[in-house]
Amino acid sequence: MPARPIVMKPVVILGVFVADTAYRAARQPRMGETILGTSFTLGPGGKGSNQAVAAGRLGADVTFLTRLGVDPFADMARQTWSQAGVKSAVIDTPESYTGAAYIFIEETSGNNAIIVSPGAAMLISPADIEANAGLIRAAGVFVTQLEQPIEAALRALEIARGAGVTTILNPAPAAKLPDRIYTLCDYVTPNETEAEELTGIKVSSIDDARRAADSLLEKGVGTVIVTLGEKGALLHAADRSEHVAAVAAGPVIETTGAGDAFNGGLAAALSRGMEPLQAVRFACAVAGISVTRPGTAPSMPALPEVEALLARE
Repeated sequence: MPARPIVMKPVVILGVFVADTAYRAARQPRMGETILGTSFTLGPGGKGSNQAVAAGRLGADVTFLTRLGVDPFADMARQTWSQAGVKSAVIDTPESYTGAAYIFIEETSGNNAIIVSPGAAMLISPADIEANAGLIRAAGVFVTQLEQPIEAALRALEIARGAGVTTILNPAPAAKLPDRIYTLCDYVTPNETEAEELTGIKVSSIDDARRAADSLLEKGVGTVIVTLGEKGALLHAADRSEHVAAVAAGPVIETTGAGDAFNGGLAAALSRGMEPLQAVRFACAVAGISVTRPGTAPSMPALPEVEALLARE
């Protein structure tokens, strides 16, 4: 009997596009100091946009909802999405600017520090979400983060939950959240720092991650996935707690987009009907490939690369 074809549910991602200005140097300058860097790149970024590109490169039927200025960085955004097969629902905002980010990359480790100025995306409002409610209700998976106003993310999660859409909140950058947001989330995907910000529990080990995840379950989250960098990820729900090891794909060059690769991979996997543990392993493989390449959106792997890596595991 021939294999049943995979039915991909649509993915809708609410978030921010920014143009990444990335600087490599041996260290960050001190206040008032100027140092020489070793390289500079300009490219597409923003957590939501990166996640949409990751999901699109993996073959997901993904639409990205955001605001952009009317400027060259907006042109970069549209070109980036087109190349990744991402559809867009853009609210043009000529009175503002398309966002930008400063990224410092430590030469020896690939670790990073980031400042984001979201620009037009900070004007995303609950009214914008209402205007796109039909798009959200038609999704199979809805994803958002915290680079746009929390009120907009909250309204979008309410609409998605009301329509029975699987909801993912990537609580990045770390911020204090209203209590009612947790009950709207099928999945919350913090890293160690974000888990500590949300729960007050410092995450230095897998057991710490379990304690933090328990705290988030008590707040009403369906399933918590704590991303642990080189340690992989923890999938934690009321009825299971599974540590998924990282999937190594080669030497680490840059970690900037790893979290976005993971979340885009998770959304794509769930949209393909993978069960949660399988989806987390898939997402770890997506992230594992992404850190072996420079840049954020350009580092996102295609589906055959991920499947090949998992087949070797």
